[in-house]
Amino acid sequence: MADPKPEPSSSMPDSAPTIPPGLTQNEFCELIPSITQFHAYSVGPGKCSSLLAQRINAPHDLVWSVVRRFDKPQTYKHFIKSCAVKEGVQMVVGCTRDVNVISGLPAATSTEKLDILDDDRQVTGFSIIGGEHRLRNYRSVTTVHGFERDGRIWTIVLESYVVDIPEGNTEEDTRLFADTVVKLNLQKLASVTEGLARDGDGK
Repeated sequence: MADPKPEPSSSMPDSAPTIPPGLTQNEFCELIPSITQFHAYSVGPGKCSSLLAQRINAPHDLVWSVVRRFDKPQTYKHFIKSCAVKEGVQMVVGCTRDVNVISGLPAATSTEKLDILDDDRQVTGFSIIGGEHRLRNYRSVTTVHGFERDGRIWTIVLESYVVDIPEGNTEEDTRLFADTVVKLNLQKLASVTEGLARDGDGK
């Protein structure tokens, strides 16, 4: 499967990468290769990007089993009312989903394309290619990383995105809006998967 080939990002320079809130220095050091490969973007004028992290007290395979479901984003994404994929379509790179967003947001619908789904490396990503919303040319990558120390198991999920800055908005406004949505989704992912782990669905 072809891997995305992101260019180095001016917002995450190799010389001084920024540690996303919630990560320890040791966790970050272990994750730098994945961040460099999957979460660095070439951010030109009129665009912004961000990288967020979530610690989850559940096995990484359990977390991945939820994250990989391109056809069921509403399992952990707060603002999705429904998601439809064509009947019989396999969840492979290039397939699309039509998402309806709950009322109250500056969006109504979103058509999204699966860009990568790598079960071995636990990487997935999608692009928004249509719909009624403010996130133009939005592209996102999510990676799942298992950790084990002193008999304790946990997972770090990294999610990054790059998006156009809408006319009339600042970079700060755009990042604040997108970051808030991603943070809430990652927090719900933690709640859902930690609950599954407690119920015995985790290993």
